[in-house]
Amino acid sequence: MSELSNHKRPPSRFLRSKRGVAGLVIIICISLTALFAPWLAPHDPLEQHLLERRHPPSIQHPMGLDELGRDNLSRVIYGARLSLWVGVTCIFLAVTAGSLLGAVAGYRGGWLDSLIMGLMDVMLAFPTLLLAIAVVVVLGRGLTNVVYALAFTALPTCARLMRISVLATKEKEYILAARAIGASAGRLLWRHILPDSLTPMLVQATVGIGTAILEAAGLSFLGLGAQPPTPEWGAMLGQGRGAVFAAPHIVLFPGLAIMLTVLGFNLLGDGLRDISDPRLGF
Repeated sequence: MSELSNHKRPPSRFLRSKRGVAGLVIIICISLTALFAPWLAPHDPLEQHLLERRHPPSIQHPMGLDELGRDNLSRVIYGARLSLWVGVTCIFLAVTAGSLLGAVAGYRGGWLDSLIMGLMDVMLAFPTLLLAIAVVVVLGRGLTNVVYALAFTALPTCARLMRISVLATKEKEYILAARAIGASAGRLLWRHILPDSLTPMLVQATVGIGTAILEAAGLSFLGLGAQPPTPEWGAMLGQGRGAVFAAPHIVLFPGLAIMLTVLGFNLLGDGLRDISDPRLGF
């Protein structure tokens, strides 16, 4: 019964985590902004007013105009769509593939475990951003290829985390009892071990989305991700870096959007970690 109660923690336990609630509120606000971008954006994010380029914030343009006279507020609002899509998609791919690899390695053990974890260790030996750049160079520029590259770089962490969880779970009494009565390896893995190992993966995925958004912005800043005139936060920083002193508002607001989004996912991940740890009293 104690293990079952650990799986069914009441929502009130999460609500007691101030960091988790704050992160959830931030993510909900940003998600709603992305969802209703066509109605919230006051202007077309691609419309140019070259005679008013670099115009500072005003009542008509609260975040000013960029180096091509495009409304910064509208571009930041539409950029939320791309950033959330990149973060969620790449982490979904990494968690899916990493969970499968880690579960197989942890449950089977032996040479298969050594082979899979050896490959993951080799990937972890490379700096994440450098490895992502190498993958993008091979695949070609573009936001879709950035998603694949970031999913590839996040794969080892997800696989190792799932392997550790499976190694701990497969020795529990109810798993040993199910194995003793003849449950197949596939049933044990998919019906019992994997669901019991998903809690730490959920925390990792939440924090990983923020990290992926930050890294995608970095690749776009370098010109490897979103291509002009796509309104993406990292690309906006890259396109406006030449005017950072003459018109700081061009890079200020996309930078704040990135910071706030990453902060929201980090806080939400901290909250989920706190409620999943029985040693922390809530």
